[in-house]
Parts: sequence; structure tokens; C-alpha cells
Amino acid sequence: MKKLENGSVHLELDEVMPMAVDSLKRAGCDDENAQAVASCIYEAERHGAHSHGLFRMPGYLASLKSGKVNGKASPKISTSKPSVLSVDSDGGYAPLAHKKLAKPLADMAKAQGVGVAALTNTFHFAALWQETEMLANEGVVGLACTAFKPALPPAGGSKPLYGTNPVAFSWPREDKEPLTFDQASAVMARGEVMIAAREGHTLPEGVGIDENGNPTTDPNEILKGALLPYGGYKGASIAMMVELLAASLIGEQLSFEAAAQDNNDGGPPRGGEFILALDPTNGLASAEGLFAKMLEQEGTRLPGDGRRAKRSKVLAEGVQIPVDLYEKIAS
Repeated sequence: MKKLENGSVHLELDEVMPMAVDSLKRAGCDDENAQAVASCIYEAERHGAHSHGLFRMPGYLASLKSGKVNGKASPKISTSKPSVLSVDSDGGYAPLAHKKLAKPLADMAKAQGVGVAALTNTFHFAALWQETEMLANEGVVGLACTAFKPALPPAGGSKPLYGTNPVAFSWPREDKEPLTFDQASAVMARGEVMIAAREGHTLPEGVGIDENGNPTTDPNEILKGALLPYGGYKGASIAMMVELLAASLIGEQLSFEAAAQDNNDGGPPRGGEFILALDPTNGLASAEGLFAKMLEQEGTRLPGDGRRAKRSKVLAEGVQIPVDLYEKIAS
């Protein structure tokens, strides 16, 4: 660790994991849960996804300290129907449950063509692509979605109702890393808006509205008001779909219900996650043909490649975080 003149702290990448594990354990996690959460934070930083890296640590720690989240959770997995895994996260953060469900869900999909995991009683605060890539690395297609607190209005509305409600998708490839995308139903992820507010940046037009429903480029006003769904009513429909799949379908809280029950300690609300796994065996060759055609066009790249391209830069240059964030984690 090194303090910089610009008010930031420089960390080597290999310092991120042990610092996160230590802080999580001191806040109430056992080693297994701390390692799972810290691994998500490390991977986010390694891929340059800073809005889901150390930036999230104060929220993780606050929810452990408040007692909202069970830092010693032991997820329970059962087969409720032939193609459905019911996963009770035991009131813990989602990463340990993801680690435990990935192989049985992939095996289910390989055996039956399809498998669904209904993850409940959990607290999801990480980038969504990590669990879909776990499935792709097991040789199956992975799709996941989760809700959060209200941040997006329904089509035609001006008040938050849906969460930012991301959807992630990963397609496995032989001898190559999976094709992956992870995108919020909003024009911009809420974490990126929070970072812009922290750093004093304005945002492009069309990202959000203030609490009176007026367009604004001020991230602080957007956080008080609402983010806008991408593509207007199209993004709003995707956000609604996520509410239905990741809450109504699996018996968990909708975003507005989660907000009403949350203690607002800075961490995530309790909620659920819908995860779908599919056997892609018959489609692998066809997919590679599509990818090759995509890359014939100058300026194109496969989803996920941009994020992975940042790894060597982060490894060489390390990670910079504000000194007050470092002090919150270290204390």
C-alpha cells in the first residue's frame, strides 16, 4: 500500500484479496464466506470493474456489523423438482451459494438439457457475470438475473419501482474464455453513478431524472430521483421481467418490498436470484461461426473481451482507491 499525492491509495493487485478477507473476517464472516466474497471483489478489480470491487466493501462490512447478513452462512441445496435446484443461502452473501451450486446445476443441465437454480434468502452485491462464467467454465450456458431496491421507473412513470435489475449471460467455448455480457436494465449501473457522484463528474444526458421527474446530468440528483431504463419501454420491460423471475417466480421479495424491509445500513437488501443453465452441445460449432462473422467487421469485439483486456493493465499498474475508502476498509 502506498499513499499518493492525489489523495488516493495505491494497492498492488495481490494486496486486494488478503485485505478484503481480513476485513470481512473481522466484521463477522467465517473464513469460507470471507474467501468467497473477497474473491468476487478481487475479480472485479482484476477486470477493471471498480464499481463492484473495493468500492462495495463498506456496504459488505456494514451489513455484517448490523447483523442483517449472516457471515457464517451455510447454503442448503435441494432438488425441489427434476430440473430445479432450491438454494437457501441461509441469510448470507450470495458468492458462497454460487460456488456450491455451480457444479450440481451444470450437471443437471448436462443430464436433462436444462437446469434452474432458485436462490433465496440471500444478499447479492457483486457483479453478476461471475456466476454465469462459473457455469460456462463447467461447460454449460449460464443466464442469471437479480433484483434490488427501486431505482428505475416503469414505462411512462417517473418514480423508482424496479431495481437496476441486471441480466448476465455466458456462453462456453472450447479452449477459450466464455463469451459473457452483464448489463443492467438501466442506461448505466447504479454503482457507476455513485462513483461519478463521489468523484464530482457529470453524466451524459439520458442517464436519469431528479426526484421531480426532470432530466439531469448531476449524479447526486439522479441518486435522489431515478435512473432511466435503456431503450425506454424496452428496458423497463426487461426490468419487469427480472422482478417476476428473480422474485415472484421463486418466492422472494420484489424490489419495493425489499426496500420496505431493509435497514438501510448501506449494504444490499435481502432478495433472490434466478439462474438458468442450458446444455449447449449441439450449438457450439454454430456459435463459433457467428463469432467469426462478428469479428470480420472492423471495430467489433466479443462481449467480455473488453473487460478481460484490462487485466494486464491492472496487474501492471495496480489499483487506486480514495484514501477514505481505504481507511474505512482498514479500520
